[in-house]
Amino acid sequence: MAHISTMEELGSPALDFSLPNTNPGVGGQSVSLTALNEQPALLVAFICNHCPYVIHIRDSFVSFVLDYQEKGLAVVAICANDVRTHPDDSPEKMAEEASKFGYPFPYLYDESQGVAKGYRAACTPDFFLYNRERILVYRGQFDASRPGNSEPVTGADLRRATDALLQDAPVLAEQRPSMGCNIKWKSGEEPDYFTA
Repeated sequence: MAHISTMEELGSPALDFSLPNTNPGVGGQSVSLTALNEQPALLVAFICNHCPYVIHIRDSFVSFVLDYQEKGLAVVAICANDVRTHPDDSPEKMAEEASKFGYPFPYLYDESQGVAKGYRAACTPDFFLYNRERILVYRGQFDASRPGNSEPVTGADLRRATDALLQDAPVLAEQRPSMGCNIKWKSGEEPDYFTA
């Protein structure tokens, strides 16, 4: 069953983190929020390896990141799934995924799931876009495409929001939630905002 993002309140601050990076080609052994503060915009994406919703947008998301990094967007992706129940999302498999698909961003492992809970992430993919002050200006879907529907994968919603942010224009307040697989929480540790 598909789950939707929590639609965290716009204006919320980005929460600090320091997580191990599984992508040896990009970033260091660990990546923190502080290390990303040089760029005028930041995207925090919660993804994983096995989710069909992530797989559906994967190539387009990589293209999106390549397009916008050179314009000043810092990007990190975080996997918070419980690897005991979903071993395909282990750090070793994350490293393989990052290499195989040429991820141009750090791919961070949130073993404790504390960062995912702090961001009120609920599904994969789940996107959080922050301005220079690291205040949330967009949260929601990549675009209207889903596995099995006829919508093309364009990243239109996230592109529109990122364009506005980088041009110092208002980001539209009408935003649609992302949809995907629920984050695979550790047994008994589902956050109180999570709706099964």
